[in-house]
Amino acid sequence: MTSIKPPAPPRYRFAFAMIATLFFLWGFVHNLDPILIPHLKRSFSLSVLQSSLVDSAVFIAYFLMALPAGFLIRRTGYKNTIVTGLVLFALGSFLFIPAANTGRYTFFLAALFIIACGLATLETAANPYAALLGPPERAAWRLNLAQSFNGLAVTLAPIVGARVILVQGASDAQLQAMPEAARHLALAAEASSVKAPYLVLGVAILVVGAIFWRLRLPAIGAGADGADGGEGAARGGIARAWARPAIRRAVIAQFFYVGAQVCVFSFFILYAARAAGLSHLAAADYLGWGCGAAFMTGRFFGTWCMRFVEPARLLLAYALASAALSLLAILGSGMATVFAVIGIAFFMSIMFPTIFSLGIQDAGPDTGMGSSLIVMSIVGGALLPPLFGLLADATGNIQLAYAVPLACFLVTAWFARATLEQAARAAALSNPAQGSTVQHV
Repeated sequence: MTSIKPPAPPRYRFAFAMIATLFFLWGFVHNLDPILIPHLKRSFSLSVLQSSLVDSAVFIAYFLMALPAGFLIRRTGYKNTIVTGLVLFALGSFLFIPAANTGRYTFFLAALFIIACGLATLETAANPYAALLGPPERAAWRLNLAQSFNGLAVTLAPIVGARVILVQGASDAQLQAMPEAARHLALAAEASSVKAPYLVLGVAILVVGAIFWRLRLPAIGAGADGADGGEGAARGGIARAWARPAIRRAVIAQFFYVGAQVCVFSFFILYAARAAGLSHLAAADYLGWGCGAAFMTGRFFGTWCMRFVEPARLLLAYALASAALSLLAILGSGMATVFAVIGIAFFMSIMFPTIFSLGIQDAGPDTGMGSSLIVMSIVGGALLPPLFGLLADATGNIQLAYAVPLACFLVTAWFARATLEQAARAAALSNPAQGSTVQHV
């Protein structure tokens, strides 16, 4: 038993606690996006497809920044990569002020893109660092625990964001009755409601960045940077990491899972308004107290379950449950559909960290590049929400667009089953007698 304890436990615990704060911060800003989408949709008179570009701007940045962040980890280590990500995060937050002053939708998208460059850098460093910061056999449990603080942010961000961003000075009927110039000024004033919260957010991120700059994080992994250090790093590369079946499957699964998560959360307010007739403010409360709380509870409950249930097996059960609830979201009506989506939030809670940790498990010198590839796959959050919006606009029914998350959860279930089968084959090879028994069972 003593062999599984990490060295210098207090040092590891403090480092893990600081890394967990990052999970909360990027979870908070990500879950302001579902508030921004209806807010900017109204302010700039956008279609559902056009409003989905908020997600596209964010997740394209993940695709573009993941590999540079992986190389930055190799050259400078986890700490400097984290500080770089926090600086970009703060810069993008401050750019919301000139974006609001100019009143241009494209400027908002540019500010979100820079924020997401920072978030991609942070996630590329923090996810593998949390997984590596202790015994390998508990990596999935540890990463789910860190991601649970992300779940707390999922609860708080919509509730707080709705009250400081969803500011309506005039009803839709009043806006239609206004002269064009007056209507433009009224909508511009509403768009400006983002300046104060993002200014506060940017200052808070700079404070956290300063703390990390002064913080002494433990070096982990083969090299001093805790990633693919030394000669192993030089030999490692994209092709070698991609050649690992676990990493390759994780990239595919994460692409579809993140696309599903973004569709569920980002369009929840528009969905609840259409399916159950809720106001935007009421829908935002259901997003926070309902989806957010369910997501957070699912994370903590799933982390606890992983003490007794194999992570891949739990992932399979959760993915199938999410697919079934997506079908209810398509076919149901009234508040039943809202509660179905809240149920989806609960069951998809463990998916990102579990896919991530199973993908890089036993990756050795390919851990850093494998992490970058899996983070790159988050581009699914840029490509699948527009498909969701296109279906909603084409059919005039946002419920039918839940066919997109339904398909994504089935892909996640495939990943979980394939991981279980690979583990069974590995066990059979290591113990032929036991493998024969398992095959007969």
